[in-house]
Formats: sequence, C-alpha cells, structure tokens
Amino acid sequence: MTKKWSDRFDKGLNPFIEKFNASIEFDICLLEEDLDGSIAHARMLGIQGIITKEEANKLENGLQQIKKEAEDGFFQPTIADEDVHFAVEKRLIDLIGPIGKKLHTGRSRNDQVGTDLRLWLRKRIDEIDIYLERLQVSLFLVAEQNLYTLIPGYTHLQRAQPLSLAHHLLAYVEMAQRDRNRLKDVRKRVNISPLGAAALAGTPISIDREITSSELQFQDIYSNSLDAVSDRDFAVEFLGASALIMAHLSRLSEEVILWATEEFGFIKLTDRCATGSSLMPQKKNPDVPELVRGKSGRVFGHLQAMLTMIKGLPLAYNKDFQEDKEAIFDSVKTVKDSLIAISILFEEGLIFRKEKLNQAVSSDFSNATDVADYLVAKQIPFREAYQLVGRIVKTSLEEGILLKDIPLERWKTFHQYFEEDIFQKLLPSSVVEARLSSGGTGFERVQEQLVFWREKLFK
Repeated sequence: MTKKWSDRFDKGLNPFIEKFNASIEFDICLLEEDLDGSIAHARMLGIQGIITKEEANKLENGLQQIKKEAEDGFFQPTIADEDVHFAVEKRLIDLIGPIGKKLHTGRSRNDQVGTDLRLWLRKRIDEIDIYLERLQVSLFLVAEQNLYTLIPGYTHLQRAQPLSLAHHLLAYVEMAQRDRNRLKDVRKRVNISPLGAAALAGTPISIDREITSSELQFQDIYSNSLDAVSDRDFAVEFLGASALIMAHLSRLSEEVILWATEEFGFIKLTDRCATGSSLMPQKKNPDVPELVRGKSGRVFGHLQAMLTMIKGLPLAYNKDFQEDKEAIFDSVKTVKDSLIAISILFEEGLIFRKEKLNQAVSSDFSNATDVADYLVAKQIPFREAYQLVGRIVKTSLEEGILLKDIPLERWKTFHQYFEEDIFQKLLPSSVVEARLSSGGTGFERVQEQLVFWREKLFK
C-alpha cells in the first residue's frame, strides 16, 4: 500500500488505483504555471501578514530553485507524487523544511489547477495566433503573385464561374482572421483568476485575491467561488475555436488534395512536402493535407468529449475535471502542428500549374451566366435571358461545342441583340474582370483586398 492522506485514512491506495488516480504523467506540463501561481500566492500570503515576510521569501526562493531544477532536468516527479501540485509541494518541503507546508494556506488544488490551466492555455492561445498569422502570410504571398491567374470556381463540386486564384486563396485568409478573432475573444474568458476560491466556498483566511490576480496578469477574478472551481466553459470554447480552425484547414487540405490529382492537375507537389509509394514508383502523395484532414477528427472528438464530461456534473469540483487536460494539451499540439504544416506546404510544397488552370477555365460553360448578363444589360429580363442561355448551352452540348465556338450568325438566331462583342464577354478574363461588386472576384476588387491584407499582415 502507498501513502495515506490525512489521519482520516487508515490505509493508502491500492497500487493500481494510485496509478489510475494520478495525473502527474500529463499535468507535469503545467509545472511552470504551477510554480508561477505558487510564487504569486506566497507573495500574497506575506503581504497580507498571513505568514511572515521571511517565510514568504523562503517559499519563493524554494520555488525558484525548483524552477531551476526543472530547467536543468533534475526535477523528476514519479507516480507517487500523484500530480504536479503535490510534486512541487513535496520538493519544496524537502528543500526548505516545515515552512514549505505553509504554501497551501488559503487555497485548494481545485482553484490551483484551474489557475494553472488558464495560465498555460493563455500562452498557447497567443502562440496559436502567431501560427495563424503565419498561415495568412503564406497564403497571401501566393495570392499576391496570382491576381491574374484564373481558377475554376465550383458549387456542388461542379464548375460554376471562373475566379481569380488570389480571390480563392484570400477566402482562407479571411477564415483564419475569424479564427484569430475567436481566439482573442476566448482568451478574455480564459484570463479570469479562480485562485483563492479554495475548494469551493472561499476561505476564512484573510487572503487578497486581487493581489494574486494582478501578479499573474489576469484581467479579473471570479466573483463566485463555486463557479470559479467548476467552470470549464473556457475549455469548451477553446476547443470549439480549435475545431473551427481544423475544419478550415481540412477544407483547404481537401482542395489541395483534389488539385494535386491527375484529374484536376491544378498543382504540382514538390519533393519538400510529398512522399512516394513503397510499391508504385510513379506516385507522389499529398501526405501533408491528408494528415491535416485526418487530424481534424482528433480535435472534434476532444470537443465532444469535453461537452460530454461536463454535461452532468453537479457543483462544484469533481474528479472528472482531470479529463480536461489531455484533451486541451493534445488539441493545442494538433492545431499548432497542422498550422505549421499547411504554412510550409504553401511556402515550399506546391506549385500552381498555370497552363492547366488556363486550360480549365477555357474549356467549360462557366461563362454562361455572363451571356445572360449581356442580355440583361440590353434590358432583357434576367429570367427570360436565363432560360434562353439554358437552351443555348443545351444545344452546344448536343453539338459538342463551347459557347466561344458558336459563330456570330448562329448567336443572332438565338437573339437579335447578340453582337460581335459577345466574344469578348465570353473570355474567362472578362468574366472575372466584370465582377466588381463589393467582395467579388473582379481584379480591381481583389487588388484592393491584396492592398488591405498587405497593410494588415506586414504593419
């Protein structure tokens, strides 16, 4: 049998239950935050006169020494330490003696772990924001070089209308900006201190929660002690924001995978981000986007697991909350790795095949709407023009020709208003250029967006 808790217990835990109960294997990730929180708490205890200034200094010096030991690789807790909080307290007592036992005055592991997790996540949100910006820059730089490169636009995965490739890529820059904005909003609710809420009801000891909150650079403190130790909304929100990041990356990945196929042929994968087949020597596989597409499921699963974990919990703290950390830790790693991988993919892993793109936008009926618009400009009602163009497309398909191949004389048999300028209107570049509504793919509008994003991303 292992250690017992207080004198309330006669025996220690069964060895298997001890291991089952322990979280040290993964919450050691919170060591730096646990030490920072403990240092702030020790200083507050000294300021409030709960312990002497000399005792507070000894506590802080001991905690700083543990931090140094951890940096040098000498602090190695074991399963017997149960969690990072006990591991720190045990080592502190070893270092400075009985004074170390005063560190836990006026707090509980319940508010302590909530504090640690918020401090840890706050840093990771800031890191993810940097990686999201890198993705935006990677996409933007490709977009900036491809304002006049055209790519088929799709709805229902059917050819719809041609687009500026820059416009297509900037759509993902916009998605990443929404992701950044969401994380910024989530960070506000992460940045609230539960420290001092103790186990669930506060403490009769004259602590000052504002001191520790300010020391740890929290924006505010929880005003309800029950809520402070049991709130995991911030974790759910973070995982929700992370799931959307991965959804966006997965959508982009799917497009890259399609573009790389022989059937599409819009891009060529470089050797920097592709692998081969162990059997088929001709293969070059889009591993990066496939992995990102697959990894999205991990984060979606963590979000569902977190929601399921909290949905039936009574107030206040429950051991179920131990399950929040691995979900958050893995999601952070998955999101960061995926953002870096996709950024590298667009920085050096693919090349757009402009000749194939030009061929693609010139060999379909994606200019049909512009024929209808041509007639609308001559005061023909849109629905009437729409029906007429539908018949023209049907005839062209039956005869195996494209709209651009119909001679003018034949155009006039469809409607007297067709003139020689219809052929200019049918050019893919004209189709794109004409779409000058706000947010459209017209070259002027996209150029404005490129200027906007250059100023925003490189300020």
